[in-house]
Amino acid sequence: MADSPIRKVFAILGSAAFLVIAPGVVAGAVPRWISRWRFQPPLLGFPGVRLIGGILIAAGVLVLLDSFARFALKGIGTPAPVFPTKHLVVSGLYRYVRNPMYLAVVSAILGQALLFGDPRLLTYAALVWLAFFGFVLAVEEPMLRRSFGAEYTDYCAHVHRWLPRRSAWRSAERSR
Repeated sequence: MADSPIRKVFAILGSAAFLVIAPGVVAGAVPRWISRWRFQPPLLGFPGVRLIGGILIAAGVLVLLDSFARFALKGIGTPAPVFPTKHLVVSGLYRYVRNPMYLAVVSAILGQALLFGDPRLLTYAALVWLAFFGFVLAVEEPMLRRSFGAEYTDYCAHVHRWLPRRSAWRSAERSR
């Protein structure tokens, strides 16, 4: 079946909803609950870390928006397991690292820790990363191998899970 306009609309709406539900809660609501978004003395006593925190938050948000758009428009689906993509997404930041969304969420949480000077958010960021790591290994990667087979295996052989490549990977097939 071709990529129908109706499926694209559902992919866009589903991705937008999942963006609010998953990263919105994990990187927004929970850090706000933990820190109340109140400024404490800067971590390490250096006010410049607040600027670094703001940069990490902005980068995380931009990466999330780009990644969710790619899932909807290129993959014709969502990051949510209930409405997965029809196509493996291997364009944009996915040419550098396999999990830019997870890295973006952790970046946004770390950014808030630095911006607000709240060490509890550093602990939370570490726990979120560990949860992502376990989920990727136990659930996501096996599911992607079943869904996309050799295409995903080839992708994994060229693009690292967590550490970005220096240059963009180009698949033999057309980039999605």
